[in-house]
Amino acid sequence: MSVRDAIRLAESRGLDLVEVAATAQPPVCRIIDFDKYRYAQKKKAHDSKRGSAGSAVKEIKMGALTEKHDVDFKIKHIRRFVGEGQRVKLSISFRGRQITHPELGRSLIEGIIEQVRDVAQPEGAARMEGRNMSVLLTPR
Repeated sequence: MSVRDAIRLAESRGLDLVEVAATAQPPVCRIIDFDKYRYAQKKKAHDSKRGSAGSAVKEIKMGALTEKHDVDFKIKHIRRFVGEGQRVKLSISFRGRQITHPELGRSLIEGIIEQVRDVAQPEGAARMEGRNMSVLLTPR
């Protein structure tokens, strides 16, 4: 079909003439509603992005001298996040002179890891990052 005939046919239907394969001999065109096509492509891209957000890292923060009840409360959050398949970054912050006693934070992290060992495993050892000590927990 000639280009003029195709354009005339598309206009009579109230649609657009869209080139699909420019490198083919002869070039291939399609009569479609281009706005509707773009909307569908945008929707498909948005849905594919939404599905990939599950790999986000959740962060749980607490101080080096956090009390047992508060730690137990945070452990429930860790279990929930790991149960949803997300990775969790556990951060212990040191305030003021607490930085001189990193063993407090290390023992707190080790205790938490021991309590969630059935659902999560640490990815490497706990490491200091400035005034924070952190470890990444991944689902088993």
